[in-house]
Amino acid sequence: MVNINDTTLRDGEQAPFVAFNTKEKLDIAQLLFKAGANEIEVGIPAMGKKEQEDIKEIVALGLGIPIMSWNRAIMSDLESSLRCGVDSVDLSIPVSDILIDLKYRGDKNQILKNLEEVIRVAKEQNLKVCIGGEDSSRANEGFLREILSLGHELKADRFRYCDTVGILTPMQSFNRISSICELNLLEIEMHTHNDFGMATANAIAGIEAGAISVNTTVIGLGERAGNASFEQILMSLTYQFKEKREIDSDILKKLVNQVSISANKPIDNNFPIVGENIFSHESGIHANAMFKDNLAYEAFSPESVGLFRNFPIGKHSGTSTLKYHLKAFGIIAEKSKLLTLLPKVREIVTNRKRVIEPLELKEMYLCL
Repeated sequence: MVNINDTTLRDGEQAPFVAFNTKEKLDIAQLLFKAGANEIEVGIPAMGKKEQEDIKEIVALGLGIPIMSWNRAIMSDLESSLRCGVDSVDLSIPVSDILIDLKYRGDKNQILKNLEEVIRVAKEQNLKVCIGGEDSSRANEGFLREILSLGHELKADRFRYCDTVGILTPMQSFNRISSICELNLLEIEMHTHNDFGMATANAIAGIEAGAISVNTTVIGLGERAGNASFEQILMSLTYQFKEKREIDSDILKKLVNQVSISANKPIDNNFPIVGENIFSHESGIHANAMFKDNLAYEAFSPESVGLFRNFPIGKHSGTSTLKYHLKAFGIIAEKSKLLTLLPKVREIVTNRKRVIEPLELKEMYLCL
């Protein structure tokens, strides 16, 4: 089963204009656990005392899954994490030439020296270690292999392949992760960003190529355009990859709403998996088929994500939809009247830019 390492409380909170208070962090952490996250990355201890106190409170929840902190690969950051009691650390290093030049003045040897020192101490403290390759998608392949080899030698547990600026396509992700997995040095975790709208697709492509772990954030929250979406990855693994995961629709809905409110980020009605309108069928052809079989135009049921099916009365509705709503009022509609009513419905909806409500439809029908 693929490991979901959710980073809503770290990378998600790094989204512009977002800040979670302690209660929100605790609520989100507990809901993530109940919703099916396998690990949670909960913050950056080096930010200071308050961040460390929050992380300690999350650790104290005793959720029973790994709790990870994010660190630069330097001793002071690791020491801050050790004070928090986490059992896993991501040790981040820049791996592309552009970021190595900016952060280390091009000194790759210093990066490797720091990384070796920090990994050794982390493993001595029995921590699970993930090496975070910042900007992996723009890195030199030879340098990536050098890092993976060093990590393997030092018994690190995982390498986080970061598409930090979201430039990859799914095919590129698949090819690159396939190549890295063939080295058989470290387990690979996907960390993808959504700058071109491909974060979830790239994460899934990486999984198909052999990655065993994936970073997510609830509702795709994160820097710039965000990250791979927790709920999209969760549902993909369950329905497309046929993994045996228990999804509690009420918990998933609570989690999504909690993050949306805490981040002050409304969820679009057509947002994948959790948008309120994604189970609304207006097209007459689609609605007619759905009345006969719920599988006709739905990949999964609305109940599985805590939503409801709806048949709005709009411009593209057909007589089947009108008949469906009138039947709910106990009216057995006449075909000729429905054919007369349909153009009127379409004209009203087009002019006022709003669907017809069922009670309106009833009154219009009775006036014919």
